[in-house]
Amino acid sequence: MSGMATKFMQTQPSVIASAAVGGKKEGEGPLGEYFDKISDDPYLSSQTYEQGESRLQKQAVLHCLDKAGLKPADIDILFGGDLLNQCVGTTYGVRCFEMPFLGVYSACSTMTESLLLASLFVDRGITGNAMAVTSSHFCTAERQYRFPLGYGGQRSPTSQWTVTAGGALIVDRHAQPPYVRACTVGRIVDMGVTDAANMGAAMAPAAFSTIKGFFDETGLTPADFDHIVTGDLGKVGSRLLCELMRNAGCDISAKHKDCGMMMYHFDKQDVHAGGSGCGCAAGTLCGYFIPKLRSGEMKNILFAATGALMSPTVSQQGESIPSISHLVWLSHETTV
Repeated sequence: MSGMATKFMQTQPSVIASAAVGGKKEGEGPLGEYFDKISDDPYLSSQTYEQGESRLQKQAVLHCLDKAGLKPADIDILFGGDLLNQCVGTTYGVRCFEMPFLGVYSACSTMTESLLLASLFVDRGITGNAMAVTSSHFCTAERQYRFPLGYGGQRSPTSQWTVTAGGALIVDRHAQPPYVRACTVGRIVDMGVTDAANMGAAMAPAAFSTIKGFFDETGLTPADFDHIVTGDLGKVGSRLLCELMRNAGCDISAKHKDCGMMMYHFDKQDVHAGGSGCGCAAGTLCGYFIPKLRSGEMKNILFAATGALMSPTVSQQGESIPSISHLVWLSHETTV
């Protein structure tokens, strides 16, 4: 395998603001207090679930701008995406802002890809600042990927609950933590998993490829980080990732955290194997991890969200599920 997938930031830009908004179920979970806004109405006062998801993104952007003391016209470029066909959750959600926009799709790893691109654009001087946003919604994901809610389909034990949440952040060159120290662009990994109700098993090998690749390319070890965070592997994928890393001689089990495991109370909320969706990683990163990095409560984390690059059409044709994981090193400290 040739070529370094890990890129160190030359100027180590800052995440100057972040915001997270969520739904009722997310507000009732362990991270409920870390959201800027919780909406009890799944429609968010709109006519459809899809319109509601767009409002999640709009709210996340507005809260983030307010925290930064900025206006939409102050943002040089916006990276965003979601799980819906043609990323309509994003495009309809942010169209009113008239920001320069680049849509991205990386399934549930979209937050990390957007943050990665925003950081590189700022670090390389392409833009002065950059914004990243993404979302997911339980009802829109069920409609698109599985069955209409009224169908009452039985969920398998390995299935995960799509998080209703949106997250947004702004990257700039201001000298304040948290800093983006490096990033690793993931490679598509497909181990032949065909069960669309077992995303954890499909995505764990991609997380392993990216995290192990980062350590191999940088010479760093799990001991250098407070936490090694994955996006939404859930119970099944988290167990598989730790096993893969341990078998490769790099035990991360003491440092590993998974957003899908953090979002809900397993003993009180019926989410089977945990949370998933773009909003799972976005809400946890923007609402929980970034503030703790800013305050210094955490010093260094690796954030590696994962995405299953599938669609119902190809799954029904018997195709296996290719997956991806991108990684960003976020730090309270800087070497510049």
